[in-house]
Formats: sequence, structure tokens, C-alpha cells
Amino acid sequence: MEFELQVQKELEKEMEKSKLAEVLDIINSEILINEGRKKQIAEQILYYREKVLEEYRDDEDKVAEYFDHERFVKEESFKVIDRKLRELNVLKEIPYFGRVDFKDVEYEDEDVIYIGRFGVTPEENLEPVVVDWRSPVSALFYTGRLGESSYNAPMGNVPVDILKKRQFIIKKRSLLGLFDSEMDVKDEILQMVLSSNTNEKLKDIIMTIQQEQDDIIRQPKYGTVVVDGVAGSGKTTIALHRVAYLLYNFRTSLQDKVLILGPNNIFMEYISQVLPSLGEVGVNQTTFTDFALDLLDVDVIMGLKEYMEKIINADEVFIGTTLYKTSSKYIEELDKYINDLNQEYFKYKDIILEGKVAINKGEIERLFNESYKSMPLFRRNGKIKRIIFSRIKDVRDEKVREIEKEYKDAILSKTKEELELIETQLKYNRKNKIRELIKRIIEVKRNLTWLEPKGVENLYNEFNNNELLTIDDLAPMLYLKTNLEGMKYNKEVKHVVIDEAQDYSELQFKVIKELTGCSGFTIVGDRNQRILPIEGELAMTKLRTIFKETEVMDFKLNKSYRSTAEIMKYANKYLTEEKVIPLVRQGKEVDEIITNNSSQLKERLLVKIQELKDSGYLSIGIICKNLVETLRISALLKGETEFKVFQKEDMSFGEGVMLIPAYFAKGLEFDSAIIIQNEKDKVNDKLSYVMATRALHELSVIIIK
Repeated sequence: MEFELQVQKELEKEMEKSKLAEVLDIINSEILINEGRKKQIAEQILYYREKVLEEYRDDEDKVAEYFDHERFVKEESFKVIDRKLRELNVLKEIPYFGRVDFKDVEYEDEDVIYIGRFGVTPEENLEPVVVDWRSPVSALFYTGRLGESSYNAPMGNVPVDILKKRQFIIKKRSLLGLFDSEMDVKDEILQMVLSSNTNEKLKDIIMTIQQEQDDIIRQPKYGTVVVDGVAGSGKTTIALHRVAYLLYNFRTSLQDKVLILGPNNIFMEYISQVLPSLGEVGVNQTTFTDFALDLLDVDVIMGLKEYMEKIINADEVFIGTTLYKTSSKYIEELDKYINDLNQEYFKYKDIILEGKVAINKGEIERLFNESYKSMPLFRRNGKIKRIIFSRIKDVRDEKVREIEKEYKDAILSKTKEELELIETQLKYNRKNKIRELIKRIIEVKRNLTWLEPKGVENLYNEFNNNELLTIDDLAPMLYLKTNLEGMKYNKEVKHVVIDEAQDYSELQFKVIKELTGCSGFTIVGDRNQRILPIEGELAMTKLRTIFKETEVMDFKLNKSYRSTAEIMKYANKYLTEEKVIPLVRQGKEVDEIITNNSSQLKERLLVKIQELKDSGYLSIGIICKNLVETLRISALLKGETEFKVFQKEDMSFGEGVMLIPAYFAKGLEFDSAIIIQNEKDKVNDKLSYVMATRALHELSVIIIK
């Protein structure tokens, strides 16, 4: 029996090898076809440009018309073919990673699909050779079990019976292995991918997406998806793959209209290649700070490093200010300030010109407080200023007509002989009166200084007692901008992704919603990784009260796929509730090393670094509480081994030994990590949890007594 099973397995493997060869031939053929088309289009563009330029050399309108139309058509075709070629060149190495056999319940048809990073459908075929993982039917691959299931096709829900799910290990066009699975993604494949190094792991995730993750990725594009997931549960991966999924299925409406907000520039650089590896470009990825500063006229602001150092080092005064500025109470104070400005900012006056009231203060007040009350104050002000200027123009025109009538009456009252003597003087008097009138009008307009609002940034500085601005002031300033100026974001955005959302305040969520006008959000974070001070509930957990007009869908992820069971067991000791459930991936026990002085610390560190290098780990993180500790360790290791020190957020994450403060390490993954714990300067539990969950395979803790 066992022999027969082995023979059957070998036969199926040979059949899959034949299938792989067939698909590779098709992909190579498609590459040649598309390369030919790309070359042909390029030649057509050159040929027709030369022809048109020669034929219509002297007709600028014809030349402009050609370039407006022809350039657009050809460039769009060129882009489509170029994108397809990039996808095909990726697939020629690993064309697919999964297979699903299923039967359509309604039509009794059996079908087999192969699933890859991208889809392949030759022109002469109606059916795809490889199905893109983002297509609706591919959801069957990520379904938890065989048997009855369904997928959401454009025409509606399709009930199916899943007969088989198969996973492949393909490297460089060769089939190395295959596994049939009945439950979630097969342990062998998952273990293989999770056991790889960090640079490979992010890119290979599509073959190991679990059903609970896939369900989140495929949620509708409208509404707010909120994921509260433990460290290593794949939150960032889910968010980025959800972007890829949405762009694949709704490209026309979402292309170049997705905004991703991350915690810092180190993290943004770290994830920057994930979407391109999935074939998606043109997605705006930035931090909330940079997002805000693009919209504000601010010269000086406290940097993230200085801000986090004050938080980590327990600066009580600074923390008190932070708690206040991120609280609901502060929003109430801002609302009161905005209301006061609406009631009292402009001191209405009669506008008098030539002894005549062009518009009285009562009417101006009615315009402000009744006619245009729904408009933001400073937009309202601009509207009313135009009305006042129009009334001044009416008075001016009336006065000019009087001057013209006076001139004509004088002309008519004179004889021909008298006119010969005084007509020039009469014309001069008329012209001079009009010139003097214009001078008086300019002076009246110049005196309307009460109609000129201060910049919102200046108003906020007064509200803030002209103290140094920090990142906590950006959302309040944007809040004033939206309420006083009606400002909107300067690019069209249809979907917003927010990562590390546990650190966002209620006001940040409010201004992002108001500025973008979005009805689609993907918001991911981990309540256990909130290292910023907070009073009350996390804003991320009460979005139903903030995004009242959109549906909010909450998801909780407790399972960690990042670290070994031993690392997660160690990290769990810092959590009081909702412990992390680690995937059963075994590794080394967490190594705690005691040191009593700098000499011992240096010696143990160098030994441990070498051990980790010898184990083949590509990225080794030495994680410290703060920058002071980081620089102290840097001084100890200088000249002894190669390493990179992260002391600002514009540095690139990569391979090698990286010495980094804990707040810059958030969201990052290292193959192995060494935590520096100083007994005299203890780290709080949440920061310790963040530090302990950065390592994929091996964690060491060096304790300084």
C-alpha cells in the first residue's frame, strides 16, 4: 500500500513537471510576442512622428493635434505591454505556487486552476493558464478546508465543491516539491517561508496567506477595515496585499489614488519594495508627519527622534503636554477656539466711500452669520470680501457717472468760442476727479485690514503660546485648516492605509478623513505596541464614533507568524491579557546573558554577534531603549566589528548588524536580535514587548547589572 502511494506520488510529480514545462513554454512565447509588440509600437511612434512633422511642417495646429492624440494612444499601449512584460519575466522563474481543483455546484463542471503572483491568458485562449492570486476565484486556494465553499465573482456568489488544494515549491523554473493540503496552507510550505530570511519573507507571503488574513484582504473597497493584530500577525503584509488586491480589481477608479501612511521613514523604506514586487507602482507612501507638513506652512518642528527620546526617558512635563494634545479635551478646546473665532474674529464696520455707505456693518454681519454661515470662516471671509468690493465698485461707477454728466453738462453749456478756450481744462478736471476718486477707493480698500485673516499657522501658534511645535501639533493645525479654510488634500485619494495605527490620536483620524474625503480605509495596529502615553481608549478601537458615516469592520488577530514559539513565549511575559498565540515553529530558547561591567558587555556582545553571523543570519538587530544607550553601545563596538547605527529616520534598513533605538525598530523584522536591558534604567513592559518581537529566529537578551 505504501509502495503504491509512493508510485502514485511520483506519477503526479512527473505530471506536474510536464504541466510546469508547458506553462513555461507559453510564458516564454508570450514574452517574445510582447517584446515584438513593444518594438513595433516604438518604431511606429518614430515613423509617424517623422512623417507628420514632414507633412505638416508649417501647420502648428496639425502638429499639436497629432502629438495630443497619437502620443496618448501609443504611450498607453506601451505602458500596458511594458507592465505585462515585467509580470511575465517574474513568472518565468516561478509561474505559480498553488493549484485548486473544484466543481461548480450549479453547472456540475469540474475545473482546475493554477495560481500565481500574476495571471497569464494567451490571446488565443479564453481561459487563463495561470490565475492571478488577487482574482475572485483564487480565494478558494486560501479557504480553510476542502468541500463546500464559494467565491464572489462579478456576477454574484458562486457555490463550489473544492476537491483538491495543492501547493508547489518552484525555484528557478524547477519543481522541487508539492504538497496536497486539506486545511490551511500546508505546514511544510509555511515553515519553509517563515524560516527564510527577512528580505525573502516579505516577497513570498502570497503563497502562505492564511484564511483569516485572506478574508481581510478581500473585504469590499468601501468602508473601514480595522485590524488589531499582535506582533507578527501579518498586519503590514495584509495592508499591502489588500492594496494590491484592490488595485487589481478596481484599477480604473483606484490607480494612483491610494495613500499609505506609516510610522517613520525607516519603516517606509523597509516596505517600499513590497508593492512593486506585486506589480503595483504609483502608490503614495509617506508618514503622517510628511503628509501634514506638505499642507502646512511650518518652518521648525521637533523631530521624531527628539520627541521619542523625551517619551522613552519619561520627561513628565512633556508627557503631560502630549497627553493633553492627544485627548478629547484638546479637541473640545480647539472647537471652542474655532467657535470664538467665528463669533468674534471680524469686527464689522460700515464701508463708506464718498460720504456714502457702500455696505453697512449690519448687512456684513448678516452675510457672515446667516447667508454664508455654512462656509468655513476664512472662505466665508473671501466670499464676503468680493461682495464688499462689488459694492464699492457700484459706488465708484455711480460717482464716475456723476463726473461724466458734470463734464457733459459743462460742454453743453458753453459756446463754441468758450469751448475752444476751456475744453482742455474741462477734460483735465474730469480726468483728475476720476484719478482722485480711484485714489480714495484704493485707500478705502487698504483700510479693510480687519477683513484680512491671519494665517492658520499663526493663529495656532498664538493658541499654543508660541511653544516649539511637535508632531502632536500637526493634527490640531490641520484641524484648524479644515475648519477655517475648508482645506482639502492636494491629490485625489480614494483609499487610505494607516499602519501602526495604535499610535494615532482621535484628531489624526478626523483630519485624515476630512482632508481626503475617503470612504475606504484599511487601518492596522497592535494595542500592545502603543508606547506613546494615552488616557482612556485607543482611538483605533473607537472608530465607529469617529467615522460615523462609513461601515467599520473590526478584525482581531492573535496568532503570530513571525517569531519562533520560544521568542513569543518570552514576549508574552510582558502582556497582562490576550497573550500571543505563536505558530508552532520551534527554535532556540531565548538566551539571557548577565554582564556586570562595560568590558564584559563588549566581550559578550562581540561573541554573540559572531555566533549569529556564523549561523547565517543576514540581519542582526541590536535594540536599545533609547539613543543614549545606542550610542554607548556604538562606542563600545567601534573598530571591533562592522555595524550601522540608526540615529535618524532617513536611514535605510538592510543586511548586517544594525544598532537601533527601540522606537525606530517598530514594525521592522530582523533574522536575529539582541536586546540590551539595563537594570538601572528599566524598560516598561510595552516597549519590552516591542523589542522582544522583532526577531524572526533567534533572540538574546543582554542584561546589564
